[in-house]
Amino acid sequence: MSSARLGGTIEIAGKTVTRLGFGTMRLTGPGTWGDPDDRERALAVLRQAVHTHGISHIDTADAYGPHTVEHLIKDALYPYPDHVLIATKVGFARPAPNMWAPHGHPVYLRSCVEASLRRLKVERLELCYLHRIDPEVALDDQLGTLAALRDEGKIGHIGISKVTPENFRRAQKEVPIAAVQNVLNVNDRYDPVLELCHDEEIPYVPYRPLDAGAAAASGPGVTGALSWLLARGPHVAPIPGTSSPEHLNDIVRAVAEGGGT
Repeated sequence: MSSARLGGTIEIAGKTVTRLGFGTMRLTGPGTWGDPDDRERALAVLRQAVHTHGISHIDTADAYGPHTVEHLIKDALYPYPDHVLIATKVGFARPAPNMWAPHGHPVYLRSCVEASLRRLKVERLELCYLHRIDPEVALDDQLGTLAALRDEGKIGHIGISKVTPENFRRAQKEVPIAAVQNVLNVNDRYDPVLELCHDEEIPYVPYRPLDAGAAAASGPGVTGALSWLLARGPHVAPIPGTSSPEHLNDIVRAVAEGGGT
């Protein structure tokens, strides 16, 4: 499938990728915990996204499982095609199913990056997000750790997730920000960081773009919901996710029908 049918392209972390990405959070067990019920189907969905539909932006996190999805990505897609961007996130501890705890201690962040490198079987994480800002740790210590790992060649580019305008401006003073992930969808329509990213020419990657399925079940449907997001600006690159091959087909078809606008 041509990139035009996937909403066009965007440059993220030095790579030109499809604006329609694929979020992998759903490729786990209930509570974003453990292995999926059908591991072979999860592997097939990842291969379908990249090899059938041509999606070249795959988003994951060490917290998904935890660790489950990074293993799945490696097993499904390694060796990775040169044009594909695998983005991951660190800084969220998982004490139990459905429980998430920001953990930004420099030693923990460094250990997370080192482990993600091994699980994904790469020498460098091309795009690594600080999954959440830990309010108990100075932000410059959290971003400084990722910057040190970047200087060591273990991270290519640094992103931030779930940030306020104040967080965004503070982060920019510490390191160059390659991408921002915040919630944006037809039911959560306002995020001031969207315009800040536009002004700074930074890719904005809306997570939960279909509002965990609510936007597809009612209102504008998948086509309308994704078209609305893509129309927010050329810097917007949504990452809808699913564990279903059929639903992935529907997502790709919806963007094609919406014309990427």
